[in-house]
Amino acid sequence: MSPRREILDGASSPIEAAERVVVALPEEGEAALEASLRPRSLGEFIGQRQLRDRLGIVLEAARRRGQPVDHLLFAGPPGLGKTTLAGIVASEMRASIRVTSGPALVRSGDVAALLTSLEPGEVLFIDEIHRLGRAVEEVLYPAMEDFQLDVVIGKGPTARSIRLDLPHFTLVGATTRTGLVTGPLRDRFGFVARLDHYEADELEEIVVRSARLLGVETAPAGAAEIARRSRGTPRLAIRLLRRVRDFVEVKGNGVIDYDSARAGLEHFGVDELGLDRLDRSILETLCIRFAGQPVGLSSLAVSVGEERETVEDVYEPFLVACGLVLRTPRGRIAAERAYEHLGVRPPAALQLDQAQSLFDEVDS
Repeated sequence: MSPRREILDGASSPIEAAERVVVALPEEGEAALEASLRPRSLGEFIGQRQLRDRLGIVLEAARRRGQPVDHLLFAGPPGLGKTTLAGIVASEMRASIRVTSGPALVRSGDVAALLTSLEPGEVLFIDEIHRLGRAVEEVLYPAMEDFQLDVVIGKGPTARSIRLDLPHFTLVGATTRTGLVTGPLRDRFGFVARLDHYEADELEEIVVRSARLLGVETAPAGAAEIARRSRGTPRLAIRLLRRVRDFVEVKGNGVIDYDSARAGLEHFGVDELGLDRLDRSILETLCIRFAGQPVGLSSLAVSVGEERETVEDVYEPFLVACGLVLRTPRGRIAAERAYEHLGVRPPAALQLDQAQSLFDEVDS
C-alpha cells in the first residue's frame, strides 16, 4: 500500500481520521472543494512573493511575444499550491489545461497519444513528474525541446522511425521530490521554482479569503489561530478551517473566534505547534522509549506503526523544520525543544550527544 493510500484508508475510526487531519496530502472528495477555493490569477495568489514576481515576468513576456510560455517545473512539499499555479499559468495565458500524473503515464504510447491530442498553446500539467518511467521520459525529450514526436512503425528489420510535428505547448511539472527528477528532464524546463512553507500572516490571509468563499463568519483572532497551527501549508489551513467550521456549527454559535478556534483544533487533536497524534508519537518514541539515543528510520517507523516512506516523506520534514527532530548519520534524535514540548525532562547528556551528532553530520 502506498503512503498516500495508507494515510487515507488506514484510519479505522473517526477519531483516528480526525487525528490525521494535518496530513498535507489531499483527501478523497477534497479536489472539487479545493478547485472552488483556488485563486484564478497571480494577483489573487497569496504568498510565494518572489516566485510570483518572477513567474509574472515570464508569463507577461510570453504574452507580448504571442508565444506559449516556456516549460515550467514547480517543486516543494505537498499542499503549497503547485497545482494551483499550473491552473493560473493556463488562465493567464488564456489556454486550456490537460491534467495527468506521472504514475498514470505507464507506457510510451500513453504519453504519445496525449501529446498528439494537444491543441496549440495548451498547457499539459503532469503532477508527481518524478515518478515518470524512463521510456516515457525519452518520449518527452524531443517533444519538449523540438516539439516533435518520434514514432516507430513496424517491428524487427522492417521497423522504421518517423518524426511527427507537435503543436507548441507548455509542459508544467510538479514534484515533491526534486532530487528524483532526472537531470536531462529537469534541464528541459525553462523555469524551475521551489515553493516554500508559508508565513503565519500569509496563511491568515488564505483562511480569511477561504472563510469568505465558504460563507463562514470568522474573527481575525480565530483566523490567526487556525493559521498558526497549519504547519505553513495552505491546504492544511483550509482543511482546519473546515473542521473548525464543523465544530462551531455543532458546539458553538457558528462564529469562529479565538476561543472556538482553539477549542475546535484541540478537539480534532491539533496542538499549538500543529502536531497531531502521530507527530507526538514520533517525539515520544525518540524522547521516552529510546531516551534520546539515535534511532534508525526503519526502527522509528515500526515503533509508531507506520510505513517507512510515510514517516520520511509526510511527518518527518515538518518535525525537522520545527527543530524538534534532528537527522544524523547515526539516526534520528529528538532535539531539546521536543522534550520541552512534551513536558519531559531530557537526559543529562542530551546536549553533548546532539552536539557530537551534528559534528559527525557536518564532517560526513
